[in-house]
Amino acid sequence: MPMTVEGIPVHIVGAGPGGLATAAALHERGISTVVLEKSGSVGASWRAHYDRLRMHTTRRGSQLPGLPIPRSAGRWVGRDDFVRYLESYAEHHGIEVATGVEVDRIERGDEQWLLHANGGRRLASPAVVVATGRHRVPHLPPWPGLDCYDGELLHSADYRRADAYTGKDVLVAGAGAAGTEIAAELAAAGAARVRIAVRTPPHLVRRSTLGCSAQACAVLSRRLPARLLDGPAGLLARATVPDLTEYGLPRPRTGLCTRARAGSGPVPDSGFARAVRKGLVEPVAAVEALDGGKVLLADGRLIDPDTVIAATGYRSELDGLVGHLGLLDEAGTPPRLGRRAQRDAPGLYFAGFTSPVGGSLRQLGLDARRIARAVARANR
Repeated sequence: MPMTVEGIPVHIVGAGPGGLATAAALHERGISTVVLEKSGSVGASWRAHYDRLRMHTTRRGSQLPGLPIPRSAGRWVGRDDFVRYLESYAEHHGIEVATGVEVDRIERGDEQWLLHANGGRRLASPAVVVATGRHRVPHLPPWPGLDCYDGELLHSADYRRADAYTGKDVLVAGAGAAGTEIAAELAAAGAARVRIAVRTPPHLVRRSTLGCSAQACAVLSRRLPARLLDGPAGLLARATVPDLTEYGLPRPRTGLCTRARAGSGPVPDSGFARAVRKGLVEPVAAVEALDGGKVLLADGRLIDPDTVIAATGYRSELDGLVGHLGLLDEAGTPPRLGRRAQRDAPGLYFAGFTSPVGGSLRQLGLDARRIARAVARANR
């Protein structure tokens, strides 16, 4: 395997799609890599998703550079098929993955970066790629009463199968893609009651309209001003997704594209709107606090569900890893590849920390190629 100019491979932290795509892009340029993964296999975060998860981006729009996802996976790829794809991807590109290696701190050395890992390991490399992603740590809001809540509470990261909640009263907190999909799945599986706590009404969209995916539309229109797209996007949503205002879920006031550009993308409708209209899923006010075994909602109602599933997102949690380098913004987001990143931290790169309108997996492929070009230029 060809090496970097310094004779040491580039170290990549994280063997998810971002880390594997970057390794493959570097290999194409004759640069060797070692991917460091704290779990025992590639794609650990994908393996942890609930059983029936399917992507909302198309098969072609979700594949990584250098290897297509098999057609047998269908247009909307499921969790298990994508995990198998990641395994095949690593094998196809001959990517060296060191499992069981957890990097907890990256520091500047005299001429190289130093990675501190478990077991007292100290690894040195002229270039490091952090590809741990935006979904590294499940996030629970700091609800008052959280520490002493004695009901059943789990994050959506720990949710697996809907049939485990048959006959139960379930509250799903959060109306993003995961929350709406889980709520619809619970209702279809026979939960006695399903409520979904909504703080900000989502923009519901169809995954595909007349054969054109929402992802393709987003990619084609990504360079146009959001204010020009909000009107047509709103008209399309009204024509394809029913109005749920009378069921307690009004249409958002902020334009779809304006909100998406701000980092809060639309929510693909996977049967959620139908479940709401049939009365199988009941939108309620946001969770305000937890009180013993009950839940206080923002409208003052006190409810007593059997289970609360918090579909409240994830955090990248990069503070311990690189926070001391002064690179993160107020939201804990690292710099994108560019002049500032190169000036402040030459040889340190980040992959998979954006939320683009065209889909995160598609963006990972673009980021991987850009990082590979930057590393190659630095090694000339």
